[in-house]
Order: sequence, then structure tokens, then C-alpha cells
Amino acid sequence: MDAMIPCDHRGMKAGWEALDKDDFRTAERIARQALERDADDAEALYLLGSTLLFEGRHADARGPLGAASPRIARRGAAFRLGHCLLALGDLRGAEAALRRECAAYPGFADAHNALGVALVNQSRNEDALAAFLDALRVDPQHVEANNNAANVLAALGRREDAVPHLERALQKNPALAEGHLNLGLLLQSLRRYDEAIASFGRAVTLAPGMNYALSSLVWCELLVYRWPQAASDVAALRKQVREGNVAAAPFTLIATSDSPGEQRASAERHVRELLASKPQPLWLGPPLRRERITLGYLSGDFHEHATAKLAARLFELHDRRRFEVIGISYGPDDGSPARRRLQQSFDRFVDVRGADDAAAARQLRELQVDIAVDLKGHTPDARPGILAHRPAPLQVSYLGYPGTTGAPFIDYVIADGVVIPQGEEEFFSEQVVRLPHSYQVNDATRAIAERAPSRGEAGLPDGAFVFCAFNNSYKITPQFFEAWLRLLAAVAGSVLWLLDDNPAARRNLQERARARGVDPARLVFAARVAHAEHLARHRLADLFLDNLPCNAHTTASDALWAGLPLLTCRGTTFAGRVAASLLEAVGLPELIAPSPARYEELALELARDPGLLGACRERLARNRLTHPLFDTALFRRHLEAAFETMWQRVLNGESPRSFSVPASVHSRP
Repeated sequence: MDAMIPCDHRGMKAGWEALDKDDFRTAERIARQALERDADDAEALYLLGSTLLFEGRHADARGPLGAASPRIARRGAAFRLGHCLLALGDLRGAEAALRRECAAYPGFADAHNALGVALVNQSRNEDALAAFLDALRVDPQHVEANNNAANVLAALGRREDAVPHLERALQKNPALAEGHLNLGLLLQSLRRYDEAIASFGRAVTLAPGMNYALSSLVWCELLVYRWPQAASDVAALRKQVREGNVAAAPFTLIATSDSPGEQRASAERHVRELLASKPQPLWLGPPLRRERITLGYLSGDFHEHATAKLAARLFELHDRRRFEVIGISYGPDDGSPARRRLQQSFDRFVDVRGADDAAAARQLRELQVDIAVDLKGHTPDARPGILAHRPAPLQVSYLGYPGTTGAPFIDYVIADGVVIPQGEEEFFSEQVVRLPHSYQVNDATRAIAERAPSRGEAGLPDGAFVFCAFNNSYKITPQFFEAWLRLLAAVAGSVLWLLDDNPAARRNLQERARARGVDPARLVFAARVAHAEHLARHRLADLFLDNLPCNAHTTASDALWAGLPLLTCRGTTFAGRVAASLLEAVGLPELIAPSPARYEELALELARDPGLLGACRERLARNRLTHPLFDTALFRRHLEAAFETMWQRVLNGESPRSFSVPASVHSRP
């Protein structure tokens, strides 16, 4: 190996001076002239590689930096190579180079920080945290290392520990918009909503065009019903999405937009941002012809979660003669009975929490999954990067996300004719598979507690008409809340029963009611309880009120399963038609209003006519056990028919194509 070469060897000084002045053309010319004289000149290679790196020409920089860095005896040589490899997505190569730099120059905080970045992108959070803390031991005020350490601590569930790191980063650099965004996300996760909104506001002020800043602000405003401020922010967000220049969280658009076109644009922009480097597909074909189709269900929600409540029975009922069923979990193990049931419901249960996306995808390929079913979409903590590696011949979006994923690596979306009517395929990047009844699976074995609390125990007045709206706070919009207040004013003594999500939300709703002349005491807030008890207390209510643009989903099924009539308004998006789909499948289409005006009229008619409402309740009591909505075995047959049709097209060498599954015979008398 050649001897180490000093910085100014062979006239490189002029080249380095040009590089210091960002005169990349001159620096590159000097380096290439030197290499014409000696193609093995390490200093010239290092100058050329550095110049190309600073220009953002990472692929071109890789060769000269790789050749030069082992032979340059000064700080930064391996660091620059590692930085280049990071940009190219070569995480293992970057890690190796940065470890060399850290070992040789332990006082180089930037190198420790970059090593942490290489590790966190491999989902090695504990190792990454150690690297970021090494950087902070060298420089406690290092802005990027503090920011990165906070993000990793949050990912590890140590959110309280993360806050001081972000505060130090912002104390050093108050203009760091990304830091304000991250602090807002952290504070939001700690339910410190007012502080989070202030942080998001600063991020938006500093960088109005920063990805996810405005959508994060909007989401937090929705959680606490800060509607006057949210209205203009939602309008600005939707404008950003239409213009296509800024990435927004797609799930925020599900809750705020009545335009399926905007929702698709948001999802596609998010996927491009999240997966900027397109990985090579792991599945290259041809498909294996086997006796059984291997289904792989992916989720971070295989624990006490709405998805688990809906789908557990489906996993248990799958026909094992025709399907092998694997659960691929990347979420927490909460030790709950739901988790244990799910683990037992699959033929195999694989926990990939500790694997990065590429490694998790390789596990799916090794398991020879034929159809990978994503149950998360773009909901919180989703990992679309796993399926971006195309580990399976067929990849399907189902249940967890009520809209298009916008992902070119997802072939199909499971829907029905209500949530995605014929003619609306253009709003979905996937091919649309329509099941004959509702797309939503339900578990008819869900337990309802035998004893319901009394109205007095629940804080409800005896003899009053109880309107119920147990949706999550982000779904309740001012348009529908105003309608509910008008209903309270029109129905003497009535109350509105809501979930008690957070003190700020409760306070803002009470203030809104007071401003409209409604006694805030007529808003009754229900604490969260165990699911069986929650289902039982539905018996105390008279009518469940739904809303737009995002309907009740699992919440609607809960109400119907508990025997509580639900009134909805048919929307213009998948998310705004879910309750209509459920009501059609349980035989109560008359509770689907075609417009907000008719919705309000119908709610008032039901509240004033005990006979009309009683007839709905009686029919629901009969239909819940005789109609398709809660017939899990029937649903399973339809879904399996969909999977078999998809798979046959693969075996035939045909591309994915939209289709509808014909209805089979009802499995109940």
C-alpha cells in the first residue's frame, strides 16, 4: 500500500482552496489533471471525490472516495466516504466507514452523529442512540445529534427523556424548523397538545413549505377541536396537496378532505418522499404452484387495537386446506389477551420489530408468502417500506386504511360497491376488488359485558334522549357538531354523549356549546373503559350520530353489534362511506342520509318519534344475527374467493385487474 499522502502533496493546495470557495469546476479540473499524471494519486482522488460529494454527485463520488479514504491520514476522509454511502443507501458500507472514522478520531462529533444515522436507518435504534450520545459527550450542544437522539428516544418509547434533547437543539438553533416539528410530534405523543400546536406553528412559520409541518399542525388542532384556527390551516393544506410540492401525512387528508383526488395525490407524494430510493424487488417470479396459497398479514396492530378486534376471528376461520396464514408483526407486544389470541390464530407468527425494512422483506420472501396483505396503509407507525421491496408476487391493501395507498407496489385494495362505487377507480393507484357486502370484516364472537351501568352511573340523566357520538376526536367536525347542537336545542332535555379524549378537547367543545346557547352540561363525556364494558354501555344511548368527511368505522360496528341504531351521511370518499357500507350490510339503508340537511332532519324525526326509532332498534336486533355484516364465516369465504381470483391471474401470467366477487350463500339461517 502506498504511503499516506499529506494534504498539499503534488500541488493540490489550489484545488482545496477552490473547493473551500465552492468553485467546484476548478477543484474538479485540478483533481482530474493530477489524475491524468498519476491515476493512483490518493490526494487527487480525495479532492475529486470530495468535490463530487459536495456537488451532490454521490454515485460519481463513491469510487474516488473509496479508493482514497484508506490512504488519507487525517480527519474526515472516512467520514466523507460514509456520508456518500449514506446518500446512496449503502447503510452497511456507510456504517463500516464511519466506524473507522470514529475509532481514529473519537473527538469528531459529526462522525458519531452520522454513524447514528446509518444505524437508525437499519432500525438498530439502541446502537444508534449510543452513537448519538457519543456525539453529545464530545459536544453537548450538537444540534443534529440532539435532534436525532430525541427522535430515537421517542421511537424507543422514552418520550419524556427525549424532550430535553430537542429543547437543547432549539436553544442552540431556534431557527431549526425540523427541530420544532419534531418537538411538536413529541409533545403531541405526550398529549401536551397546546405546547405541540405552538411548536408546529413555529415550524410552519419558519418553513411554510417543509414536508409534514402543516399537516402535523392540522392534525393536532383536530385532536383538541381548535376549529377556528384549523379551518384556514386545512384550506392551506389542501391547496398544498393540490399543488403537489409539499408532502403531507395522508391520514390527515382522510380526516379533512372530501376529495378522493386530493387523498390520492397526498398518498402518492408521501410514498415518493418516504421511499425516494426504489429498492430492487425481492420477488422475481415465476410464482410457485402449490396446494395452498400462503397469506402473509402485515401489521403493527397485533395487540389491543381496533384492527385486532375486527379481524381476529377471520384469521382463525381461514380454510387451512387452501391457505397457510402467517402473521407478520412489527408493532408492540402488549401482553394482552388479544395479543395471545392473535398469535394462536396464525399458522406462524413472526415478529420483525427488530429488523429494518429490507430485512423484514427478506423474511417474507424466505417464508415464500404468495399474497402479502398490508393492514396498516398510512396509519400511524405503518411501515410501507417493507412491501416496497416487493417480497411477494401479490401485495394487497386491506382494512386498516380507508383510501388509496398511492403505492406502485400495492396491487389491489379490498373494498365493496358502497365505499368505492363503480367509476371511481381513477382515485386509486391499486386495482379495486369489490366484495359483495361490506368490505369490513367483523368478529361476531366479540364479548359484550352482561351488565351495563345505569344511566346515573354513566353520568346520564334518566328519561332524557341520549344522542351518542363515540368517534375519535379528529373525526368530529364543526359542521356536524353545529348540527348536533341544533338537535339538542330542538329536543328538550336531550344530551350528547361523547368520548372524553383530553381536557383541551372537552373544554373547547363546552365553550362552543356555550357560544351557541346550549348548556355545556348537556355534553356528557365518557371515560375510556375495557372494550366489553364499552360495548355494554351503548345500551344506555338512543341514537348514534355519525359525521363527515370521515365516518365511524370500527366505532360504527361497535354500535351496531351492541344494538344501537346509527345514523350516517353518505360521503364522497372511501372513509366517508364506511358507515353506509355497514348499514347496507345489516339491512338498515334507511339510516343513510344522502345529504347533511337530510341527516339533520332524519335525526330529529327519530328523536321525536319513539315508534320510528323503536322499529329501527328492533330490526337491528334481528338483523345483526341474520344479515351479512356480522357473519364472519360468510365474509371469510368471499375474501378467500378474492384471494384465489387474484392468485389465478398471477399463475396465468396476467396483470392485476379490478373485479367483483359474487355473493355466495349466507352461512346463517
